[in-house]
Amino acid sequence: MTVRLRVKELAEQRGFNISTLSRKSDVSQNTIRRLWHDPYRHVEISVLEKIARVLGIPTGDLLEDVPVDTKDK
Repeated sequence: MTVRLRVKELAEQRGFNISTLSRKSDVSQNTIRRLWHDPYRHVEISVLEKIARVLGIPTGDLLEDVPVDTKDK
């Protein structure tokens, strides 16, 4: 298994785009953009905690286990 970040889908469901999520979470826009476009990217847990707090969800909700072979599809 590998972990996929659900930042984009959960943020969009709550009406956030890259810039508003960046401003409200105090995470750089470049970092949010990277996570938005590469859901398999390495990220510090402190960044996920900031994002989750703004989205009003537990940090673990940003993570999804996926089979390794689906990453490349």
